Amino acid sequence: MQRIVIIGSGQGGLQMAASLRQEKFEGSIVLIGEEPGLPYQRPPLSKAYMEDGNGAALALRSGSFFERSEITLLDGRRAVAIDRKAQEIALDDGRRTSYDHLILATGARNFLPPIPGITARGVMSLRTLTDAERLRSAIARASHAVVVGGGFIGLEFAAMARKSGLPVTVVEAAERLMARAVSPAMSRAFLEKHRAMGSNVRLNALAGAVLTDVEGRARGVSLADGTAIAGDLILIATGVRPNVELAAEAGLENANGIAVDGLLRTSDPAVSALGDVCSFPLGGVRVRLESVQAAVDHARHIAKVLVKGETAHYNALPWFWSDQADWKLQIAGLALDADEELAVSRESGAPLVLRFGAGRLLSAETVNDAGSHMAARNLIGTSKSLLESNNYNLRAVLKALKEASAVVA
Repeated sequence: MQRIVIIGSGQGGLQMAASLRQEKFEGSIVLIGEEPGLPYQRPPLSKAYMEDGNGAALALRSGSFFERSEITLLDGRRAVAIDRKAQEIALDDGRRTSYDHLILATGARNFLPPIPGITARGVMSLRTLTDAERLRSAIARASHAVVVGGGFIGLEFAAMARKSGLPVTVVEAAERLMARAVSPAMSRAFLEKHRAMGSNVRLNALAGAVLTDVEGRARGVSLADGTAIAGDLILIATGVRPNVELAAEAGLENANGIAVDGLLRTSDPAVSALGDVCSFPLGGVRVRLESVQAAVDHARHIAKVLVKGETAHYNALPWFWSDQADWKLQIAGLALDADEELAVSRESGAPLVLRFGAGRLLSAETVNDAGSHMAARNLIGTSKSLLESNNYNLRAVLKALKEASAVVA
């Protein structure tokens, strides 16, 4: 294998290129990215960047890294077609580039609900640095922000907007916040947190339209029940959709994302996929994770498969985080089959929620407790009875297990 092409220069795509070199791949590497400039971090866009506006701090690598690592970065270029038979990529400038192995790291895009007024001035979304720049500037001029969507991005932005003094209303169609990501108990804790910060949070509230003035600028949101909420900055944070079109047009199998096997190979063995865009088998089910850490772990695994001949299937533990005001939410594991939820009462008052399936720990949700989060990442699969016997002190359980293991050794 002499030439590997990566489509997508986000954190997963960049990690893919870096991991190939770390595994001593000596062939040529081409990294293609639609956005101009160097690859950058996206998670801080809704957090630290909103506060400090320091775009330079987001860069993942300097320009010299690409020269030193002999990685060709084609920034500001879009792949428009994959010719699998010829093993070539067509770019939007008319050029074609060949590959021996292709890696799709095309990520996801914001989903914009099909409601009237969604394209009005003052309606924004957040996915790129350009989006973040516009949004940060808009905060300084706005009198009231309406956030449509109570997931990570919407709530992270709401927290930053409240910190700046901007009144905020969060409109969430579901019956609780972050419903796809966390337990009902953790949803309740964050609802109380945001309301305590002064945000008006509306649950079971479906946005029906963006209201506009005579000049076509947004002036609020109307709900499906007819309620009107005034606001001159509207952030649409209603989730994302995987960018599967390029793969689908090339005839690759899709299943809520580009379908890959345990080695993260698509239905074409000369093509792999990673990150937000791919669905992969994990724990007996097919999942698609919108997570930087998953994309990075995917990249490292694919590099081992391609360079070292790794045959073990991908099985890294998923983990996630979200910074909202002075709360850092961290989640270890997946609770897809949870049949029990336990909100642990602690002296610190910081929320801790453990979710179990068939008597085993499936996931742990912590706030401002990195130690318990790290312990949980080593305790997924542990019996509930063992945790209960230690008053659900995750760090104590892990310490005891390590000590017992050392004695046996």
